[in-house]
Amino acid sequence: MNDIIGYKEVEEYVLNVQGQDVILDKDVAALYGMETKVINQAVKNNPEKFPESYIVTISSEDKSELVKNFDRFSALKHSTVLPSAFTEKGLYMLATILKSPRATQTTIAIVETFTKIRELSKTISQLPDVQEERQQKALMERSGEILTEILDDNTLDVIGDETTIEFNLAVMKIKHTIKRNKREKSTA
Repeated sequence: MNDIIGYKEVEEYVLNVQGQDVILDKDVAALYGMETKVINQAVKNNPEKFPESYIVTISSEDKSELVKNFDRFSALKHSTVLPSAFTEKGLYMLATILKSPRATQTTIAIVETFTKIRELSKTISQLPDVQEERQQKALMERSGEILTEILDDNTLDVIGDETTIEFNLAVMKIKHTIKRNKREKSTA
């Protein structure tokens, strides 16, 4: 499979479970174009590379919550096996084990996505503490830029497409408009 994996594809798999941003083993497998058992076998064969903070075992309660809130996890409902979830560090370590062009490309997308999510979170968390309007505006602009990077899939086919994203936070409301134009095709 030669499809390019981007922020958008990875970001939709990131969940917050037990207070951590993670990706479930079945979703990691989907991103890497492998079966879940291959991912879990790689972890089982390299236990020294996956300390406790690298992989989270999903509790029965967490599993029930996932099944209740996400249709894509309906297959977990009757499973007797509790899924694993990879933290950011676990995903980095997994990248050292999986060797294929798709694995390399997927790892880069995962690293970039987690970095952007962390940067966006940091930028937004700074906003309530900044009193100066110029600094607030700069932080909001940077938040918008990060959102654009996360959501930009680099495959723009429509001329004049416009997307507006609004976040209503307890402290403020962020509205960011993304205007896109069709890319010029290379003649090379």
